[in-house]
Amino acid sequence: MTPQLMGAEYAGDCRLHLTFADGTEGEIDLKDELWGPVFEPLRDVEVFKRFQLNHELNTICWETGADLAPEFLYEAVRKKQSAA
Repeated sequence: MTPQLMGAEYAGDCRLHLTFADGTEGEIDLKDELWGPVFEPLRDVEVFKRFQLNHELNTICWETGADLAPEFLYEAVRKKQSAA
């Protein structure tokens, strides 16, 4: 089952605070994920923070065409929670 992303807020630099329908929420840092032609423009914080929550795709996306799978985002939040 695909986790449902309900909210996303800019948290500084390349970090986002994400909220999922099951109550899972937390901050993730995507800096190390921003490589390759589609993602490298997002290293510019001004570009990064212009993300949008796309309810149709159930994820965040950027004007550059970049997006991240909701499963990846969910697991990143859960992994950070379990490390804390």
